[in-house]
Amino acid sequence: MTQDELKTLVGQAALHYVKPGTVVGVGTGSTVNKFIDALGTIRDQIAGAVSSSEASTARLRALGIHVLEAAEVDELGVYIDGADEIDHAGYMIKGGGAALTREKIVAAQSHQFVCIADETKLVQTLGAFPLPVEVIPMAAARVMRQFAALGGSATLRLKDGAPLVTDNGQHILDVRGLKISDPLAFETQVNQWPGVVTVGVFALQKAQICLLGTGAGVKTMVF
Repeated sequence: MTQDELKTLVGQAALHYVKPGTVVGVGTGSTVNKFIDALGTIRDQIAGAVSSSEASTARLRALGIHVLEAAEVDELGVYIDGADEIDHAGYMIKGGGAALTREKIVAAQSHQFVCIADETKLVQTLGAFPLPVEVIPMAAARVMRQFAALGGSATLRLKDGAPLVTDNGQHILDVRGLKISDPLAFETQVNQWPGVVTVGVFALQKAQICLLGTGAGVKTMVF
């Protein structure tokens, strides 16, 4: 199967974790778009969704799914989202779509994180995918120097020749050259740097389940 077909497969498989009458946490990205399309087929069976990005919100509403603000919901039963990388412990790198901060907020509000991904995203050690870090613009240069001290090379993410601006009004650094052998310690360390809004290592908000699209079908990994 093609990568697109694998994404469709895991997007549909994620419906198994959506309980009727509940509000669903919905992530961002091309794989999640397949889940949103599948969710549209059962929209009358759910109470609505909390979305992690403006793009996902628009797609959900276009399918007639009621979107609530995170502040309107005390807790979510499940959060469905993709990953740029996921290791064998359920730790992830996320943020390729620049929605990492809101993704972490919705994940923290949810009892269960179900990651949906194709098999190319499964890695032994995080770091081959450039690590996204959302930063307050005035801190960007200093945070870049701090990553350089760790052996990483950080660049400012651009869009149409200008710095990309997130849904939160901030900028994104992409850090290459890292091997993140202890994701929990790494996330804790970088989150303390002044000016860092969110680092794209999801260790404190790791996945409990990963639905991995493979040539042999959907493989369920439990962490």
